[in-house]
Amino acid sequence: MNEETFNLSIRKFLKMVGVNSQREIEQAVARARESGKARGDETFPASVTLEIPALGLSVKFDGKIELE
Repeated sequence: MNEETFNLSIRKFLKMVGVNSQREIEQAVARARESGKARGDETFPASVTLEIPALGLSVKFDGKIELE
């Protein structure tokens, strides 16, 4: 196994997940504010599940998205 290739591929994957997740969250919040479903001062519980079926990995991460 090439450690450098392995680490770079993990970083690339996590960067892609982070950038795309942020964009999706921002768009969802904008839609909710436009439709009146969110005031702009809420905190939303959030979770992400990381799965790599071939490795038998399934890990859930919980957090929150705060608007103010």
